[in-house]
Amino acid sequence: MSGTTEAMSLAADFPPQTHQAWQDLVAGVVNKSRGEDAKLSPTEAEESLRSKVPGGVVINPLYLAPDDSPALGMPGQMPFTRGRELRPVGMPWDVRQLHDDPDVALTRAAILDDLEHGVTSVWVHIGADGLAAGDLAEALADVRLDLAPVVVSSVTDQAEAADSLLVVLSGANGAGGNLGLDPISAAARTGAAADLGGLAGYVAKAARVDSVRAITVDSRVYRDAGASAVDEIAYAVATGVAYLRRLETDGVGAADAFRHIEFRVSATADQFLTTAALRALRRVWARVGELCGVPGPDRGARTHAVTALRMFTRDDPWVNVLRSTLATFGASVGGANAITVLPYDTVAGLPEKFSRRLARNTQIVLADEANVGRVTDPAGGSWYVEALTDELAAAAWTAFQEIEAAGGMPRAIAEGIVAARIAATRDEEAARIANRREPLTGVSMFPLTGETALTRRTRVSAPAGGLAPHRDSQVWEVLRDRASAYAAQHGSPPAVTVVALGSRRDFGAREMFVTNLLAAGGIVATTVEGAGTAVGEARHTGPVVLASSPKGYAAGAADAVAALRAAGTETIYVAGRARRELGETDVDGEIYDGMDVVAFLSGLLDRLGAPAEGAER
Repeated sequence: MSGTTEAMSLAADFPPQTHQAWQDLVAGVVNKSRGEDAKLSPTEAEESLRSKVPGGVVINPLYLAPDDSPALGMPGQMPFTRGRELRPVGMPWDVRQLHDDPDVALTRAAILDDLEHGVTSVWVHIGADGLAAGDLAEALADVRLDLAPVVVSSVTDQAEAADSLLVVLSGANGAGGNLGLDPISAAARTGAAADLGGLAGYVAKAARVDSVRAITVDSRVYRDAGASAVDEIAYAVATGVAYLRRLETDGVGAADAFRHIEFRVSATADQFLTTAALRALRRVWARVGELCGVPGPDRGARTHAVTALRMFTRDDPWVNVLRSTLATFGASVGGANAITVLPYDTVAGLPEKFSRRLARNTQIVLADEANVGRVTDPAGGSWYVEALTDELAAAAWTAFQEIEAAGGMPRAIAEGIVAARIAATRDEEAARIANRREPLTGVSMFPLTGETALTRRTRVSAPAGGLAPHRDSQVWEVLRDRASAYAAQHGSPPAVTVVALGSRRDFGAREMFVTNLLAAGGIVATTVEGAGTAVGEARHTGPVVLASSPKGYAAGAADAVAALRAAGTETIYVAGRARRELGETDVDGEIYDGMDVVAFLSGLLDRLGAPAEGAER
């Protein structure tokens, strides 16, 4: 109604609902597939739907805002949970693309192409695994420095990268940038000792160039090595605090130091976790600023979100486009100031022109056409996001305090504390990946068979010695490589016969389940309907999988196993948790949802005679 100041209650015409009523509905659904002796109470049904993400944070099936929930606050104000500032309408975030091709001519052309098609800042990686520092000026020769900020990064040559950028920007009316100094993260990657001695000098140099900052805390080195979102926040903040301490010792006050620090963090396909992690990082860093006496308006963290290499897959790489879209959405909703989308073919090597275009357009389309950046903190007030933010911030603060108690981030890295914590998290996550509770679409679930591997120019890796990057899909890629090596030796891929019992209505679901599970390891499933047909066509000395419904197993499994054994079949598996349905029937194992699929497929490849290590495709 025009002119009214009354609040509209959208739920006014609906009867009130209670938590207990919701639990009763949940129990009705959960208990549908349970026997009478295994029914869950409403409270137990809700508990069965709870899950954990690495780092110990619990995800509940329902979030209800308490009556005494705190006020949301405003973006640009302490504790900066809702954003460092209100978003500009025209450019909600900085579209920043990465350039790490050592060929300076190709890099120069790629930078210009990006800027002409919507990218708003340039990120150049320098060193042994990127562009030579001496080539930076040529690579940026076509850049309007008054319009496009430039940031550099390096693992091996940070001082040289910073010096080169200062030379390019000196005397220019520049739009800003970052010198990329981050000795602690570089030390974590290489295993060398971190030297913080030069930070104050570069802060002074950067201060003489308009809008240039000196330090980038790149916490991706920890997340890519296997750290949880909680630990990534904690390590980022602990690294930032280490820089504050050293700068203060060298005469740079906390407020000035705060203005020179930017955080580069991971964005994953878990969009809500990405959103909450960015919000939590700002909250924790603002608390550090408060304790350090930094003026309130200067405590907001600048964040640069990058789609996580850890989630990228070599096989069926097109799915990386979808992963990056989810990650970009999460980073946008979480209030990232800059976003970088890695090209979908990053794992295969240096990206091509099309993949770079697709990467930049992923975020440009989300911003300009999907309009996801038009609202500052659109997730604010969602009690799921608010509660998840609170949990991440509290857990990260606890982990940060543990790092501080151990002597700070450099010492925690040098003494192996960080590596040990990451290894424990990686092992926990590895179990979820192996049993497919953490599904990898196109790899562990719904694998693409018969694909042609991408061929790209090889990217030089950074020197090893510290925390090594680890992608979640690598354990599955080892299986596929073994299967490929087998196919190269034998002229055909490793195969297993699926003996389908009964009608398609009986065996269809389990046949499809087994076929896809085997394909995740590069093993072909050949379906034969009926054990008599299987025995009649050939003597089956290789592994066989029976597939049917409980009714189909009861009617024909015993006779099928006897016929297959008589025909020489040595190994027989059954699809599903079906041993109880087979009685005394002699089978060698079950294939079921929730098992350690990686271990099973590895053992099956051993049985089929696949090489222990397959050549990379």
